[in-house]
Amino acid sequence: MAAAGDALARLAEEHVDHRFKGLPPDAEGLTVGALAAERRSLFTGGFTTPVLALSAEALDHNLALMERWSAEHGLAFAPHGKTSLAPQLLERQLAHGAWGITAAVPTQVRVYRAFGVRRIFLANEVVDEAALRWLAAELAADPDFRLVTYVDSVRGVELMDTALRAAGANRPLDVVVELGAEGGRTGIRTEADGTAVADAVAATETLRLVGVAGYEAEIPGADGELVRAWLRRMTALAVEFDKAGRFAGVEEIVVSAGGSAWFDAVAEVFAELPPLSAPVLKLLRSGAYVTHDDGSYRQKTPFNRNPEEGALRPAFRLWAQVVSRPEPGRAYLNAGKRDAAYDLDLPEPQTVRSARDGSVRPATGMRVVGLADQHAFVSLTEEAELEVGDWVALGLSHPCTVFDKWQLIPLAEDSGTVTDYIRTFF
Repeated sequence: MAAAGDALARLAEEHVDHRFKGLPPDAEGLTVGALAAERRSLFTGGFTTPVLALSAEALDHNLALMERWSAEHGLAFAPHGKTSLAPQLLERQLAHGAWGITAAVPTQVRVYRAFGVRRIFLANEVVDEAALRWLAAELAADPDFRLVTYVDSVRGVELMDTALRAAGANRPLDVVVELGAEGGRTGIRTEADGTAVADAVAATETLRLVGVAGYEAEIPGADGELVRAWLRRMTALAVEFDKAGRFAGVEEIVVSAGGSAWFDAVAEVFAELPPLSAPVLKLLRSGAYVTHDDGSYRQKTPFNRNPEEGALRPAFRLWAQVVSRPEPGRAYLNAGKRDAAYDLDLPEPQTVRSARDGSVRPATGMRVVGLADQHAFVSLTEEAELEVGDWVALGLSHPCTVFDKWQLIPLAEDSGTVTDYIRTFF
């Protein structure tokens, strides 16, 4: 893993410049490592608004919580790396016991491999000839690299086999049959479809069937009953495949599911799996937990149903500044669609930092009612205290679409001291 360490170390050697919004203009030309060593204040250290910050304390808490929770429930963990696409965070997730990292597309696998990730679960179908050629070369070059990916159609298997044979693949690519749901996303719709796909895999020398998988959050109208029923279909499919000898010679059988809304149901149903012919890798793939949020996942997290097991903490704060108060009951901040996620919920004002004296107060009586590219429209009640120049901390919803708007994110302690900068690769 020395190469991985070298790649991570090189991130600190990158120079700060105009590419990275929110960072201090007077830091131009410094390396990221040198700027981090200065331990500047997010509020008085020259940062320009808007600026996104990650809470160091919340991040530590969330990493430790999901490591403990997964272990207590007998689950291996491959957190979805597309949430952050930040190698520094992926490395910390691996250090906190993750089996590997989940990817959504081959370009994300390339990022992970550049930073030395050895186990990758590619939760998608791959029928791109160029991507399959690269994967074959990567597997051939590194005997310690393990990749597992989805299949859900006979035609897809045919395309994969053709591409891998043309690439001269010398290791079979491990695949799992993906179970979907009618009206949902990808994946087989019936067990008969699954049998046909498994037969197609068995007829190749380039692919090896190692398990079953899917993503329960895409079940239309997903609720606890539907999710558990669907998960039991998945585990039953694994049992049937095993009885039919489809996993003969496999070192471990992979059964995988789990976003950030139903991992409690995944743990419950996976615990019901009977012994199979080989050890079972029960693989959870939740990703949004790493930062959690102040919107969608705050409402959906299974910890709401199981508060005795802990609670995740929102780690994002987008600090914006009041730039205009042109009419009663309305203020405008200098952060908008280019800075904040808005696909699930609008940002939520939480804290105000006075531009006059640096004092901090709750963002009482304030609500974001709209976003333009670079402005947030804030509705104010009579009790709201807000003037031009004040800084407003916005809680955000859906971390996946927050990360991809920021290339270099300050990691700040509760005091406001910035201790590091997190690089993303979207």
